[in-house]
Formats: sequence, C-alpha cells, structure tokens
Amino acid sequence: MAEKIEKGTIRATVGMLRINYPKGTRVELIKTDDVQAPPIGTQGTVTGVDDIGTIMVEWDNGSKLGVVLGEDICRKIK
Repeated sequence: MAEKIEKGTIRATVGMLRINYPKGTRVELIKTDDVQAPPIGTQGTVTGVDDIGTIMVEWDNGSKLGVVLGEDICRKIK
C-alpha cells in the first residue's frame, strides 16, 4: 500500500530546501543512481528548488539534471 504524505509536510520540506539551497548556491554531487547524471564529484550552481523538492542544478559539465529529494545527495561547497 502507498504511504500517504501530508501536503503540509511536503511544503515544509520544500521550504527548508529553498532556504538551505537558494539560487546561486554551489554544490557537489555526492551520490546518485541515475545513469544520465554527471559523474560523482561534479560541481554546479543551484538555479532553484521545484515544488516537489528537486534541487535544480546547472552542472559545470553542462548537464542540468536535478538532485532528487530522497534519491540523490549533494553538499554545499564554499
């Protein structure tokens, strides 16, 4: 059976992601299982967070694949 997710929880999570990863934040890809993703260690610049919590990134290698909440991991870099 599918797990019910409350709208308020999603909004709160997306809100926190938008605070922690504002446009212009530099990130590094730490983990992904997506074969189309850039290599682990690739760096990029956050362009926003969409309504389902995907961190949208323009990667330095030209890719624009997002970091999916709960699936991929990235970290902020200075």
